[in-house]
Amino acid sequence: MFIFDNALTRFKPLQIFNCRSFTVYKMEDQEMQLKVKRVTDKFTENMYVLANEPSVALYRLQEHVRRSLPELVQHKTDMQSWEEQSQGAIYTVEYACSAVKSMTNSSLYFKSIDGLLRQAISMKEQISTSQGRSAHEVTPSPIPPATPPHPPSPSS
Repeated sequence: MFIFDNALTRFKPLQIFNCRSFTVYKMEDQEMQLKVKRVTDKFTENMYVLANEPSVALYRLQEHVRRSLPELVQHKTDMQSWEEQSQGAIYTVEYACSAVKSMTNSSLYFKSIDGLLRQAISMKEQISTSQGRSAHEVTPSPIPPATPPHPPSPSS
């Protein structure tokens, strides 16, 4: 085992125990710097590999999902709520449009009702005038009944 004075300046090993299997070499400054650089490069490379290991990447991904998921769920529920409101509004507008279309198609019925009312009024006037004359003579004048127009078919 060796104790080093200063690894960056000069390699000066001090031998703590004496053993024949260990041989102490005195190295030059350039050699020492080269070896220190290699060791630090390997250490940096190993740290980079460990920092970017797949399990670490999966852990970072899990952290990201845990942070983002509640916000995404809130956005999804908001969008579903807006979709329901939009569907309700669309249904209301479609129902109103069909009601207006039905009203425009019903003008035919209103014209028929108008004609029948006019006919009823004229018949009432004829009856009133004929009752006034019926005291003197009874002669009813028949008016042919008006036929209502046919309603449009529901397929149109």
